[in-house]
Amino acid sequence: MKKLSVLVLCIIVLVSCIDDSKSNIDVSSIEVNFNIERFDKAFGEAKPQDLPKLKAAFPFMFSNRFTDDFWLVQMQDSLQQELHKETANVFSNLSKQKVEITKLFKHLKYYNSYFKTPRVVTATSSVDYRNKVIVTDTIVLISLDTYLGDKHFFYDGLQEYLKANMKPEQMVVDIATKYGEMTVFQPKRKTLLDEMIYYGKLLAYKDRVIPFKSDAEKIGYSLAQFDWAKVNEENIWTYFIERELLFSTDNKLASQFINPAPFSKFYLAEIDSDSPGRIGRFVGWRIVKSYLKNNDVSFEDMLKTDAETIFNLSKYKPEPNE
Repeated sequence: MKKLSVLVLCIIVLVSCIDDSKSNIDVSSIEVNFNIERFDKAFGEAKPQDLPKLKAAFPFMFSNRFTDDFWLVQMQDSLQQELHKETANVFSNLSKQKVEITKLFKHLKYYNSYFKTPRVVTATSSVDYRNKVIVTDTIVLISLDTYLGDKHFFYDGLQEYLKANMKPEQMVVDIATKYGEMTVFQPKRKTLLDEMIYYGKLLAYKDRVIPFKSDAEKIGYSLAQFDWAKVNEENIWTYFIERELLFSTDNKLASQFINPAPFSKFYLAEIDSDSPGRIGRFVGWRIVKSYLKNNDVSFEDMLKTDAETIFNLSKYKPEPNE
């Protein structure tokens, strides 16, 4: 697969910016009101006598499985104190994050008049990177210690592909992802194509609700990774077609091309190390975009449409490389 040139990179970035601008809508008149409630600070600075007030203010943060003694020990725990200190250092305030979350909520409300602004609460989770954000109908819970920056010493020992998105810029992307998972429903996910289209729908959903974020941020790629995917799109597609992978039910394909990983596994030494993980999601996104562009169908109807129909009617054809 071909190496990037400076000219190609510049063209890709320019086109990406143009495409993004087309998806912007005016949400300036939509009102959403919320405060980011800093449970992480409240708990980190609390004294034993403050526990009853904390439990009354944040009942959902205190499981009945644990006694008050457990929480009092947590207040004095050295690890918890260090988590509080480092989180407070990085996030002395969340003004930038609130601006982006506000934009997200405005877009959610624009597309769904029944959307109710949730409570937004921050906490620490002992760096539980598998559950960086939890979203319900009424609460958005954000683990700030999973967004301290990819170079933070808390993340020493984690693989680079995991650390790459543990930074403040990805917070609103992860929140949007969680809302997308509550909206995008696809019961049949047996083939590689099923998985590709499911995640393509999820990324198209993020196109709608966080158009202010770059495509690279939406999928969790660096700019170099996103550019590699764009430049090599035709070669990736050829690989899938020649090996008849789209309708395969081989479970190993998800780990090769769908699941988070340091790279996608083509098992071709010359490209594996250059490729980003989850490349199947990228291609699925491109197919869904092509389907929306080439068919007179609403976004909501697209979400209900099965993967094979989307693929057959998408007229998807990756642009050839020069």
